[in-house]
Amino acid sequence: MKQFLTILLFFSLSFSIMAQQKRISRADYILQYSDIAIKEMKITGIPASITLAQGCLESDDGNSTLAREANNHFGIKCHSTWAGERMYQDDDQKGECFRKYSNAKESFKDHSDFLSKTKRYSALFQLNPYDYKKWAKGLKEAGYATNPKYPEYLIKIIEDNKLYEYDKGIKVHRQEPDSSGTGKPKDRRNRQHLNDPDNFGVSISGYEVKLRNRIKYIIVKEGDTPDLIARGMDMFAWEILRYNDLTKDSVLRKGQVLYIQPKRNKAEFGKNTHTVKEGETLYSLSQYYGIKLKKLAQKNNLSEDYKPEAGDVLYLRKRKPLN
Repeated sequence: MKQFLTILLFFSLSFSIMAQQKRISRADYILQYSDIAIKEMKITGIPASITLAQGCLESDDGNSTLAREANNHFGIKCHSTWAGERMYQDDDQKGECFRKYSNAKESFKDHSDFLSKTKRYSALFQLNPYDYKKWAKGLKEAGYATNPKYPEYLIKIIEDNKLYEYDKGIKVHRQEPDSSGTGKPKDRRNRQHLNDPDNFGVSISGYEVKLRNRIKYIIVKEGDTPDLIARGMDMFAWEILRYNDLTKDSVLRKGQVLYIQPKRNKAEFGKNTHTVKEGETLYSLSQYYGIKLKKLAQKNNLSEDYKPEAGDVLYLRKRKPLN
């Protein structure tokens, strides 16, 4: 009897291990993580197609040892700034240090932070968010990967799987069995193309995300606070404050424009100057055009607390001549 139980336990463990090691298909991987990629796109501006393609390539569709044991889907190494858990694995060199996460969502968020907060990737965020080919090439040029064919691999994954559709905010639903009895799955994608390409189609915590100067923003609702919005956006309150040139004492008002990613150093192409109207301030104009307050003041040789008068002409892209 004891021998029988031992054999039974052996087979049970074997089947358990086999179940755990069952390979994930690329279609299932994309289906599982597309919603996270879209959410990160809305917060940081990184195309969902790029995030998904990198995840597919770097993690072998979630089947790599690094993805399974460390929840690391993008092959991000520790670097000097990482203070979290670690996993060591041979890569370009023997026993290299890789970041370890408690779940895949943390990996996706850290990937967004890694690109958006690392200076060498800053040029990517000047690119058209729908131009996945330039993003793929830009990643290679910035040093994300050493393989010269890295952009080609990403582009092929994107085009083979039509991942560019997610850049327009297509909502993705998990596969459900067909109730007709045919045994075929329902269409995995609920294609809800929107007339406005700047509206990504998927709201975050009830906020409609819009685009200005290629920066994502929301409109403040009654009773909103930086802490409340940050929790809903999966951000830190200090990020909300910094991105909008606010302080801890700032009070949000209903209808206010609130950016959920950093403002830019200048206005979008074609918007070179602005003639000040009654009641406008440097701050209100920095929010209207999506320019950092400090940069707007510098361009016009002013202090940040300067109060412009109606009729003043402010420069939005270039520095105003001193004369």
